[in-house]
Amino acid sequence: MIDFEHHEMLRNLAGAVEQIAKDHMRPFTREVDEHEHSNPDQYVKTMYEVLKLSGGAMSSPVMGAKEQGEKKRRTGNVTSVVFIEKLAWGDCGMYLATPMPLLGGAAVGAAGTPEQKKQFLKRFQEGDPKWAAMAITEPGSGSDSGSIQTTAELDGDQWVINGEKIFVTAGKRAVEDSEGFVVVWATVDRKAGRAGIKPFLVDHHTPGMKVVKLEKKHGIRCSDTAAIVFDNCRIPKENLLGSADVKPTGDSTGFKGAMATFDATRPPVAASAVGVGRASLEYTQEYLDKQGVKPRYGVARNKLTAVERDLMLMEAKVKASWLLTLKAAWMSDMGEPNNLEASICKCKAGRDMVWVCQKAVELLGPEGYSRKHLVEKWMRDSKIGDIYEGTQNIQKLVVARRIFGYSRDQLA
Repeated sequence: MIDFEHHEMLRNLAGAVEQIAKDHMRPFTREVDEHEHSNPDQYVKTMYEVLKLSGGAMSSPVMGAKEQGEKKRRTGNVTSVVFIEKLAWGDCGMYLATPMPLLGGAAVGAAGTPEQKKQFLKRFQEGDPKWAAMAITEPGSGSDSGSIQTTAELDGDQWVINGEKIFVTAGKRAVEDSEGFVVVWATVDRKAGRAGIKPFLVDHHTPGMKVVKLEKKHGIRCSDTAAIVFDNCRIPKENLLGSADVKPTGDSTGFKGAMATFDATRPPVAASAVGVGRASLEYTQEYLDKQGVKPRYGVARNKLTAVERDLMLMEAKVKASWLLTLKAAWMSDMGEPNNLEASICKCKAGRDMVWVCQKAVELLGPEGYSRKHLVEKWMRDSKIGDIYEGTQNIQKLVVARRIFGYSRDQLA
């Protein structure tokens, strides 16, 4: 049975995170939007202490597990999405600037050895705030991760990485501003296709790794989104995540294993989208309530005004997206395969929260389009949830393949 009841510790920590969103995020959301890539120092300091207090509960989503054939109950992924939804409600860009492993940490958690986890993840509970990043996208490789051109060649006891990555979330903070790390996807054998693509751990300040650009963005402007060049960047042989073996042509087990990371991280992306959507919904409800406009629940639809119907549909979309997100996270905690559900919640939340935020601007009229209110900012922020970690169109493909049992070659 699916159980979304939160245990007492989660309720207490969620309450603390909600207060942080109210006190340390929402009052500064316009300021960080106006000053792109600025560091919200007080928020970072406060949140880092909360993360250490929670034992890193939301630091990086974990893969569910089964022991001896029996389901072992975990709460890490549900905890993560609960926290993230509240932080994104405060400010999605600031949430992405939270000092934590993020997607890079999820990859280490999913495929790292005990030694790698100790070396790269334990540091997030010690010392100063730190960040981690995942470098996948390239100038010529976006949604099709299988077309990656960055190379990794083994030279003695070191891997030598060459290539360029773009749109790396928290790239500068991970590379230059902290003792963080970057998980870089590179091919060890181009002829092998996806089977030759492997993830590598590149530590901060490694020679040959350089941030060359920070993107100026439509939304989430507090988050640094970097372009990183790797020029004969040498890393230890043991910094490869997973096996170095390249499977025979047609067997992309290694690539599929790395891609499974997204089954854990897509629910958090959906949660951040829901947080932005809920912020827009609540603000619109409060604004219109002051104007004397309030939905009449229980009244026949044909007797409702257009505004009432819009508000009810906004609320329904937010709630539906949230329940789908919780289900996908819960399945991961239970050790259940959630590839389908992770893509469904990410697709639904990414698409529908854009609609919700656009509708908020529309319902407020000229006031909604002005910078006097935050709804225009939330509309800009919302679009990222529909794009990163697999666009809406890619998620639709994944969902269709899983439902109808098609392979990538059969449905592309």
